[in-house]
Amino acid sequence: QVHLVESGGGLVQAGGSLRLSCAASGSIFSIKSMGWYRQAPGKQRELVAVITSGDSTNYADSVKGRFTISRDNAKNTVYLQMNSLKPEDTAVYYCYGDLGFSTVKGQGTQVTVSS
Repeated sequence: QVHLVESGGGLVQAGGSLRLSCAASGSIFSIKSMGWYRQAPGKQRELVAVITSGDSTNYADSVKGRFTISRDNAKNTVYLQMNSLKPEDTAVYYCYGDLGFSTVKGQGTQVTVSS
């Protein structure tokens, strides 16, 4: 079983930065890739960034050049560095782990960007 806990959300002005963290525990050896997706009210869920076990990364077009996903294997933690934030980045951000046969996610953390 894998357990994910996000932290680092909050309120920031447009143009500001935040760093989200996702700490994994449990059977972490079973995780194939990890990533972040976001859900804003009235909008479809959007996959924001993914990092594989081989450290390959992929980003949504809407965040390319502004967000960076990284991992610290020693801490079993994945990060999402978000720079140049825009009001349209406002959403609940969820960390997820792809186990191959299933997906687990955290409880989510709210990110609010004021204009």
